[in-house]
Amino acid sequence: MTNDLWQVDELDLDGYLARLGLPAREPSRKALDELHEAHVRTFTFDNIDVVLDRPPGVDLKTVQQKFVGRGRGGYCFEHSTIFSAALERLGYDVRRHLGRVGDPADGSQAGRTHMVVEVNLDGRLLCDVGFGMSLLRPIALEDGASDDYLGWEYRVDRNDYGAWEMRRWRDGGWMMMHTTDELPVIPVDIVMGNHFTATFPDSIFRRTLMLTRHLPDRHVTVTHATVAVRQPGAPTEYRPLRDGEFADWLRVLEVPLTPDEEALLLRWVAERPPEE
Repeated sequence: MTNDLWQVDELDLDGYLARLGLPAREPSRKALDELHEAHVRTFTFDNIDVVLDRPPGVDLKTVQQKFVGRGRGGYCFEHSTIFSAALERLGYDVRRHLGRVGDPADGSQAGRTHMVVEVNLDGRLLCDVGFGMSLLRPIALEDGASDDYLGWEYRVDRNDYGAWEMRRWRDGGWMMMHTTDELPVIPVDIVMGNHFTATFPDSIFRRTLMLTRHLPDRHVTVTHATVAVRQPGAPTEYRPLRDGEFADWLRVLEVPLTPDEEALLLRWVAERPPEE
């Protein structure tokens, strides 16, 4: 794929790196690891725009206005769009992939609506900056590869169909996250996946608010109904969201919403039936 196809020259690379607090450096595994972790820790994973009936654009210009211009986060199409563009501008060999979230064994597998990034750097590496429980650093794209970083454990397996299965260690077992295929991806594929995810009435992103962030000592997931706090090596703390508590989490997770956006979101949360 050419840079023109993805319009990576439109990226404000200096602005993006400034958000991450990192300098521009020559491609290396150390620099890539630090860039990946900084991205995941800087931007929330969330579907706020979707539940507010403002389907996010996934072209680079729109994404960078949101991420670089405002410091907002988003979901996988947005995260991987800007991250892959930054990698290409920095000189990395990049491929974009689509995958399916969920486990085929229990019938929860969804359509090709997850986006990840592959980097070829002395071997294939999978970058996954736009998942609710994202990797903090890339993992080798090799059958049986595993990684344990800061106590967060992940592994990759290649299945019988040639796709890559990503799992993470959760509460005593390996939980399937997503399955990534090798099919070529072009920008219109991202537009189509985003359209389904953001507008299809039965899409989970239309029905359930998700807001997550890797904090220095924990990972927090907040929905319109629940709070989950995870720490390496400890059982997940999972409980219902208390009345009025969501506003507090917007501060803790440092979500830079406008006053109008926050008011609309708090109203949406207050009006949502807890069972949805």
